[in-house]
Amino acid sequence: MTQKSRPVLLRRRLLAVPAVLALALTAACSNSSSKDGGGASSAAALTGDCAKYQPYAGHAGTKVTMYASILSPESDSLEKSWAEFSSCTGIKISYEGSNDFESQLQVRVTGGNAPDFAIIPQPGLLAQMVKTGKVVKPPAGTVANEDKWSPVWKTYGSVNGTFYAAPMSANMKSLVWYSPKYFKQAGYEVPKTWADLMALSDKIAKAGGGKPWCGGIGSGTATGWPATDWLEEVVLGSYGGEVYDQWVGHQVKFSDPKITTAMQTVAGWMQNPAWVNGGIGDVKSIATTTFQDAGAPILTNKCWLLQQASFYRAQWAKGTKIAADGDIFAFHLPAVNPSVPNPVEGGGEFLAAFSDRPEVQAVQNYLSSSEWAGSRVKVSGGWVSANQGVDKSLYTDPIDKLSAEALTDPAATFRFDGSDLMPAAVGSGQEWKSLTAWFAEGQAIPKVAADIDAAWPQ
Repeated sequence: MTQKSRPVLLRRRLLAVPAVLALALTAACSNSSSKDGGGASSAAALTGDCAKYQPYAGHAGTKVTMYASILSPESDSLEKSWAEFSSCTGIKISYEGSNDFESQLQVRVTGGNAPDFAIIPQPGLLAQMVKTGKVVKPPAGTVANEDKWSPVWKTYGSVNGTFYAAPMSANMKSLVWYSPKYFKQAGYEVPKTWADLMALSDKIAKAGGGKPWCGGIGSGTATGWPATDWLEEVVLGSYGGEVYDQWVGHQVKFSDPKITTAMQTVAGWMQNPAWVNGGIGDVKSIATTTFQDAGAPILTNKCWLLQQASFYRAQWAKGTKIAADGDIFAFHLPAVNPSVPNPVEGGGEFLAAFSDRPEVQAVQNYLSSSEWAGSRVKVSGGWVSANQGVDKSLYTDPIDKLSAEALTDPAATFRFDGSDLMPAAVGSGQEWKSLTAWFAEGQAIPKVAADIDAAWPQ
């Protein structure tokens, strides 16, 4: 996962199956299997707490490999989420995380050393892997599990209309962070519409003291990505999913009046010198402030609002109470155009397979299920699934719960992070560069748009 979609997860221990039971189960399970990765009809019966894994039994003593960009401590929680499954079925899942995942996955796959699974954070990278001819279509059990996701999620795990990779994690981008404590003291209410949000911003600015908005787009070699989120939020919230899709596919160009109008909306919001950058500096300081540091002034009442994703919860100082009545909380960013129903921008990860061995299919079926997603939620806070079959009561963190409700809302206009869908030369290249120049140097909107359009692959 890139920096713009990496949530930092807390760890909670999952009760493990006792070692004696695990050994007994491994011995009891046979290696027989079915084509769809089940094996239930020919495997020894699993009992007790392991009975629920019967559909995946029949492959004891096998091993599958998994490769991703997820590192410790998040990878520790990931491995705990399938620990009981592995003990009960006897399928060992050998996990490897790497900082060089995106580049090394291509090397491994084309070099004949592909892992059994890869957890892919960008639909664009999935499409690149499918072009190698090495990605295997998922078994019927995995396909059936996709009924628990809204249809648009399945499209992001598909390439040219063919489904390849089941969604795993999800994160909510359309949030605004604020301080309930300071809002209460000032008599402010959480705005329900874009017009109310802009009116509140103006009211805060005129009241003096802290400015209404703070922000930062610094992120090392990925500097600029938060600005792409601001533009994506405004495009989606102004015109809805159809125009958003056309824009991401470049049927609607950056220079199109719809997109330049959206950029003007962003400028009136996040480049308004009376509104930003509270507790940090002027508009240009947004380009030199890291996204991690951007929200800190909210805790000292020098800034009131920050637009950032659900994973930003990990950036608040230790001891900060994150709750509806706490030091920090968040609300859903309203639609610019009230006729757009509940716009939600998000990101996520997808599980792609490079093998169709029966044990690989069994793991693939399990990791696409509501049961695994529920197990992953229970292991640690800070992880959210858009799987509609997950029991919402399992979410103990209020931000996770807020995000899950939005991400699984069947009436929401959900769209994946636009720059992650665009070709890399644009989404993680020229767009980052040009939007950074827009904030740092005040480049004119027509030039910013033209430069990004010119970078689009022919």
